[in-house]
Amino acid sequence: MQIHGIISQFPKEVKFLIAAFIITLSIGFYSGIRFVNDTSNSNPQGIEERYIGNEDNETATTMQFKKSKAEIMTLVHNHILSLSIIFFILGGIVATTGINKKLKSFLVIEPFVSILLTFGGIYFMWLGISWMKYVIMISGILMTVTFSVSIFFIFKGLLIKK
Repeated sequence: MQIHGIISQFPKEVKFLIAAFIITLSIGFYSGIRFVNDTSNSNPQGIEERYIGNEDNETATTMQFKKSKAEIMTLVHNHILSLSIIFFILGGIVATTGINKKLKSFLVIEPFVSILLTFGGIYFMWLGISWMKYVIMISGILMTVTFSVSIFFIFKGLLIKK
């Protein structure tokens, strides 16, 4: 079955459904990114302090404590499961767009790599591998860029008339 480029052929009701889903999903995704920025200042040191704490920093304006094992496991578990479902659905929609097949393959597969690197990285950083904060930041940025590019191409496909 050929699905490449069929998004433009979907009935109007299905296009509205996809658009409503993507808009709602984007609000949730970008508000999560905003939360990350607010709690970590979107820098490696802030990421590390968010999970490892900053009790040793006497100049810290906000005291943060190392997360417990239960908190880290809950965060990793919840984010890996929920983002996997989100990117599976998003990837299914991207698969129906008419974009270059190599770019499409990248947009469909990359988020899963970033999910594992970001949240696996948080766990390993929590265990004491502090350089993982750089992996977390890079993979998080790449996941966000991939999400944004995917949304762009989905809306582009939705706007094409059959």
